[in-house]
Amino acid sequence: MAGIKETIAARAALELKDGDVVNLGIGLPTLVANFVPPEITVWFQSENGIIGMGPAPEAGRADPDIINAGGFPVTVKPGAAFFDSAVSFGIIRGGRVDVTILGALEVDEEGNIANWIVPGKKVAGMGGAMDLVVGARKVIAAMAHTQNGRPKILKRCGLPLTALGAVDLIITEMGVIEVGPQGLTLTELHPAYTPEQARAATGANLRVSPGLKPMAGIGRGR
Repeated sequence: MAGIKETIAARAALELKDGDVVNLGIGLPTLVANFVPPEITVWFQSENGIIGMGPAPEAGRADPDIINAGGFPVTVKPGAAFFDSAVSFGIIRGGRVDVTILGALEVDEEGNIANWIVPGKKVAGMGGAMDLVVGARKVIAAMAHTQNGRPKILKRCGLPLTALGAVDLIITEMGVIEVGPQGLTLTELHPAYTPEQARAATGANLRVSPGLKPMAGIGRGR
């Protein structure tokens, strides 16, 4: 049975279209590369200067010189390109990234996102997230619904923000939530949960779509 992270990553991969340029945040979002449908070609971009990343390498086959922005080994597909960070951020800021999939500490009903300060820990800075959430055409927050039983989807973020009104879609182990002018709408629900459970785990008003569907992508393998 797939774990929470794999369930979220498999569903997020279904948002990608053939030919998309996609940036994956560190942590859970990197798993998305393992679930891209075989019938489409997606070009994964990394802030440290790669377009054309593939899935994570098999055990014992990692190349220490090919890593993503988080410093973890990755593979590259035929036709991949390498370049410096200036070019990489020119791609991001120039609106050339179709989709970015990021983790989040908090997201609120206005699509505000906080994902760079970990409470109680020192951090070097916001990194490329602030560029990605305003430069990408679509922003997906892929995250656990709660943290130690506390909602991560809130009426208002309490942590320092990465960006205002940037998130278009939230994908958690419970389902898929669209962020729109009227707030948050649950459009897909994991069959292990009820709408009431999803609402109880959300710290904001959560509308349930009249056309609510079962969450797609469940059980998909690498």
